[in-house]
Amino acid sequence: MKKLLTIINGFFHKIFQVLELYSQVVLLAIVLIVSAQVVARKFLGTSIIWSEEVARLLMVWMAFISLAIGVAKRLHISISMFYDRLPVPVQKAADVLERICTLFAGTVIMVYGARLVAASTTSTLATTKWPKFMLYLMIPVGGFFVIYCTILQIFFPDAARRFVDQEPDDAGKEEP
Repeated sequence: MKKLLTIINGFFHKIFQVLELYSQVVLLAIVLIVSAQVVARKFLGTSIIWSEEVARLLMVWMAFISLAIGVAKRLHISISMFYDRLPVPVQKAADVLERICTLFAGTVIMVYGARLVAASTTSTLATTKWPKFMLYLMIPVGGFFVIYCTILQIFFPDAARRFVDQEPDDAGKEEP
């Protein structure tokens, strides 16, 4: 069972690394597309007709992939000033509650994202004429990775640490 989990986690870790690289490329593409649109409009007096639609699509994709990356790396916002003053049992309960809420949110994102993709299969985007479901395609993917990473954090914390970047100063320390 442990070997199977290691293989599955290794597979998803590779996909996760591709998604991290992908989100960086998408951000660069958005910057280039929007910059080209500004230059074209300001200096050439014309407009790139597909730029807004493609930039919006890429922004939605990047947002939901970045959401999953943030959950995997435990980068979400927390108020540690109050948390650190709580007794350890209450901190543990707060951690469990936080992970349950994250799991619920990931499930909602995945289920309703999949429904949105399914509902938009017959439509096309106005300018590019691409299938409209492409706009929403990364919503259920992001939700799936939120669920996967949260389950790892709950049941397999050692496996979940694989997704967290180690800072040079923290290379020998364990994640709390």
